[in-house]
Amino acid sequence: MSRIDIETKRKLREMGVTTLLDAFDAQDDTLTLGLAFEEKIKLAVDDAHSVFTQTKVEGLIRRANLRYPNADLRRLDLVEERGLDRSMIAGLGTCSFIDRQQNVVFQGFTGSGKSYLGCALAKAACLHRVRAHYIRMPELEEAWQLARDKPAGTTKFLNKYAAFTLLVIDEWLLDEPDESTRSMLLELLERRY
Repeated sequence: MSRIDIETKRKLREMGVTTLLDAFDAQDDTLTLGLAFEEKIKLAVDDAHSVFTQTKVEGLIRRANLRYPNADLRRLDLVEERGLDRSMIAGLGTCSFIDRQQNVVFQGFTGSGKSYLGCALAKAACLHRVRAHYIRMPELEEAWQLARDKPAGTTKFLNKYAAFTLLVIDEWLLDEPDESTRSMLLELLERRY
């Protein structure tokens, strides 16, 4: 199948389907010799779709701004010792709570792994092709203060953070928020539902 002429290759690149072209080029003629044309096309499309999906997931993870980008729910240490329920962690990994529009709150002592768990949950959402974002509460408050100083900044701020399907806010309310931050949080939660 790698016998595609130069003009056809140019057209495929121009259409933005270089991954499909690469999949055609990667097909080994000896392995696909006995296959029908439709089967060769199916193999190439499957390969190209796999690359497309992987690229999309990697982009979602990168844009999620995770504090621990390598966090993974499947590799949690000392699950039982930390008082975590394996079946609940597995349930969170399915991200079904997102479809049910439920919130997840992690409580625990400093250093108990709440941030890692939040990042792992956001990464699991990205693997399900869900748009997620991680931010610490102090950074969210700082961004809010900066947004208030700009024309239409508060609306842009609220729209930005309300648009994420999963928003992980770490260090949630460690310090008592001022009136402006309280109203921002109320409005942000309201816009998310």
